[in-house]
Amino acid sequence: MASNTMAGDFVTGSHARNQLHEHEERRPPTRESTTTNKICRICGDEIGFKDNGLLFVACYECGYPVCKACYEYERSEGNQSCHQCHTRYKRHKGCPRVVGDEEDNYDEDFEDEFQLNKERKDYDQNQNHTNGAAIPSVAASVEGKDFEGEKETYNNEEWKERVEKWKTRQEKRGLVTKADDGGNDQDDDDDYLNAEARQPLWRKVPISSSLINPYRIVIVIRLVILCFFFHFRILTPAYDAYPLWIISVICEIWFGLSWILDQFPKWFPINRETYLDRLSLRFEREGEPNRLLPVDVFVSTVDPLKEPPIITANTVLSILAVDYPVEKVTCYVSDDGASMLLFDALAETAEFARRWVPFCQKYSMEPRAPEFYFSEKIDYLKDKVQPTFVKDRRAMKREYEEFKVRINALVAKAQKKPEEGWVMQDGTPWPGNNTRDHPGMIQVYLGSEGALDVEGKELPRLVYVSREKRPGYQHHKKAGAMNALVRVSAVLTNAPFMLNLDCDHYINNSKAMKEAMCFLMDPQIGKKLCYVQFPQRFDGIDRHDRYANRNVVFFDINMKGLDGIQGPVYVGTGCVFNRQALYGYDPPMSEKRPKMTCDCWPKWCCCCCGGSRKKSKGKKKGFKAILGLAGLYSKKKMMGKHYTRRSSGPAFALEEIEEGLEGYDELEKSSLMSQKNFEKRFGMSPVFITSTLMENGGLPEGTNPGSLIKEAIHVISCGYEEKTEWGKEIGWIYGSVTEDILTGFKMHCRGWRSVYCSPKRPCFKGSAPINLSDRLHQVLRWALGSVEIFLSRHCPLWYGYGGRLKLLERLAYINTIVYPFTSIALIAYCTLPAVCLLTGKFIVPTLNNLASIWFMALFLSIIVTGVLELRWSGVSIEDWWRNEQFWVIGGVSAHLFAVFQGLLKVLAGVDTNFTVTAKAADDAEFGELYLFKWTTLLIPPTTLIILNMVGVVAGISDAINNGYGSWGPLFGKLFFAFWVIVHLYPFLKGLMGRQNRTPTIVVLWSILLASIFSLVWVRIDPFLPKQTGPILKQCGVEC
Repeated sequence: MASNTMAGDFVTGSHARNQLHEHEERRPPTRESTTTNKICRICGDEIGFKDNGLLFVACYECGYPVCKACYEYERSEGNQSCHQCHTRYKRHKGCPRVVGDEEDNYDEDFEDEFQLNKERKDYDQNQNHTNGAAIPSVAASVEGKDFEGEKETYNNEEWKERVEKWKTRQEKRGLVTKADDGGNDQDDDDDYLNAEARQPLWRKVPISSSLINPYRIVIVIRLVILCFFFHFRILTPAYDAYPLWIISVICEIWFGLSWILDQFPKWFPINRETYLDRLSLRFEREGEPNRLLPVDVFVSTVDPLKEPPIITANTVLSILAVDYPVEKVTCYVSDDGASMLLFDALAETAEFARRWVPFCQKYSMEPRAPEFYFSEKIDYLKDKVQPTFVKDRRAMKREYEEFKVRINALVAKAQKKPEEGWVMQDGTPWPGNNTRDHPGMIQVYLGSEGALDVEGKELPRLVYVSREKRPGYQHHKKAGAMNALVRVSAVLTNAPFMLNLDCDHYINNSKAMKEAMCFLMDPQIGKKLCYVQFPQRFDGIDRHDRYANRNVVFFDINMKGLDGIQGPVYVGTGCVFNRQALYGYDPPMSEKRPKMTCDCWPKWCCCCCGGSRKKSKGKKKGFKAILGLAGLYSKKKMMGKHYTRRSSGPAFALEEIEEGLEGYDELEKSSLMSQKNFEKRFGMSPVFITSTLMENGGLPEGTNPGSLIKEAIHVISCGYEEKTEWGKEIGWIYGSVTEDILTGFKMHCRGWRSVYCSPKRPCFKGSAPINLSDRLHQVLRWALGSVEIFLSRHCPLWYGYGGRLKLLERLAYINTIVYPFTSIALIAYCTLPAVCLLTGKFIVPTLNNLASIWFMALFLSIIVTGVLELRWSGVSIEDWWRNEQFWVIGGVSAHLFAVFQGLLKVLAGVDTNFTVTAKAADDAEFGELYLFKWTTLLIPPTTLIILNMVGVVAGISDAINNGYGSWGPLFGKLFFAFWVIVHLYPFLKGLMGRQNRTPTIVVLWSILLASIFSLVWVRIDPFLPKQTGPILKQCGVEC
């Protein structure tokens, strides 16, 4: 990565007003040009040439780029076949023979292989090497699989001779250093490390067939039972309660469709395992430059009063202390509220980082967010052997407490804003005093030429960014802020990968970036990945997790299921992006080998020779163009066999984009867009446009800090995105408050894949709203975003057909945008038990034996499906039950409001404000759990609870009055009502708060039992005298 701009300079400006205020300039070092040789797709080394000067080709069937060392290793220790087409490798002249080689030309090259007759060597080299015809197998990917070598049948002497010959060739190639006579052990170690470095960086761990196959069988059985159940329900109406029957059937059909949308994307769940040691052996070899690719980290924040600066500071500190090369990490903090409080807090954070970062690196601390490290209730002396650790830890904890005091002082000062506005330390007014009308601001706190740590070592870069805001411009909330970070980072550092974090999500695993690099830098699938998504884990949640804040079912079941299809959805944080995918480019397409043909049919026969293939391809392309999917520009299609990029970092001039086409051949120049199309797509910034053409990142040569700062201010100006494709095809997509779902959906529609990475130690942790009201508002925002997507042109029901989105992946996206509408059916279904109990009617007529079997089979299949799902996923039954409960709680409250708000916003233009979820600071443990905040979202579930409780009392009293015969039909209605009450129990517990510390279940049962016993008491009437003898009645005759 090229060097960043100067550290310690605060720059503000407005491109539209031609204003720029900056300090002294320092010129960053230039980026060295990279090699232009072809790279091996397995080990990353140069392929090299044969003795005759031609490029070495391992496989003549598909030409997959593999160096000679990997080719020989694959033949001797691997599966002896090409990684792309799976065709068995043919033996090249001069290469060792392995078991299974064909016997052709054996007499000609046997002596040359074992060097027995040097006189025939020149003659043998001039002979034509014949490759036997082989039937190619179906192309498949072998990434992530362990290669099992076949057993050799050579004796010891032949094997030793083959190994010595291999070492000699490696020494000539410079891969193995020739050691002294006593260095055989070192040579063996080097050979082992080289072989280990060529192994896959990750592997796919499928779910055991004994766990997943019964699960799939039960799903199919449940689907069949569901069909027979609907057959019975539709053909057997309840004539005495016809309206209730119609409502119940409609709701049940909707629930069945929702279950299908949710269930079948979980058909192929998988786990993944990474190998960080192999990543280090391949890209972090001792004595060589570190070849890990740079990463830009984005942290977004809006309101420092709702998102405490101490939480943001901990997130930033965990990023600066990450286990990754410091020169390859840059942290960008987006302040969309232009707050001077955050600006000063980051200055204090940068100063504290000079002591915190070396402390973490010296003792390998986990986690590297000080607030959470010092609050961990564990034995912090475990595995610590350095005698200075206790002293250093005590001193660091004292410094952190002093740091917190300084941050708290800034927060206290910011509570009351002066009438004249905030003033900076140099006496100038704070440019962001008006949060809706201020220039763009950039401040570089740390960097290669900025402050070093206390040990004199370099620190990662820390950059403060606040985009320009002016009245009359649409700023698109968080999505617009993220797009501004994409552009400013491309101008200043241009790392090929970007990590997106919320301000309250700190790095819990210091090797998180390396975990992502195991996928993104994999030579097999790295170029095809748009992002690597990590699961969200949370701190500060009570043990019972009554409101399902952990969302374990989604992250450990649904996401693993999607990972086996086309990849998980983007969830807004904890995600490492491929920058090229955010630019709206298509992924590189795999080189497909031509299909085999025969001469037994005429050429016009499409069955054998594929004569209609071109025609159908043209039709497909035309269909894409009609749907608007072919306008994504074909720059990434240059990755195919006709286009090869010569250099990952060509030198580009800043004045004209056309000069940036140096380093491309003529065919590429003819395929690239003109400057006008570039500007229409990306905006009027030649520096940014140049950066989009550099796939491996870096800055153009010859740049200077002044031009970079001007361009950085320019690309965050409020009018930069006008008449461009930002938010439409590029970057974070606009049109929904849940921009994450929409952005990931667009990438998957283009054919990109994503990966779900879930290491044993969670990579990221955040804070969740444990208060009931805040939790419901958070769910309301998510559901509102889904409704907005449903009512937009990007709805998965009709968008992207003809693209590369897989069917099961589409079903998953459809489920993410239609689930709020389930609330209408859910609230109607939860009202039915109370109505049935109050009216004495029921939605199901009298059951016969066959109907009873279908009902029992349906309930049994639901239970078995849940049990088997928990069995293969490892999710606890408590987490599963909490998820079921909150599905009902959220469905009858937040989801219902989201549907009406979404309809009002789209149809009537009534916009709703985006509410930032408050982040927990250092309050008492679980203190907010019992905090009661009234909101209108609480009205529907409260009404349902009261209705069902009244219905239970009324039903029992009616049964008491009517005698023994009425208890039979009552049990079905009571079961229905108790199903609703049990699911809403956590809501009732949160509604009651902490009053008198009385358990909610005691209060609930007290009310029910008191009502029932009161009715029974009235029915018995023990104080009325009992009459004995005949009952006298008035005869009506006047005596």
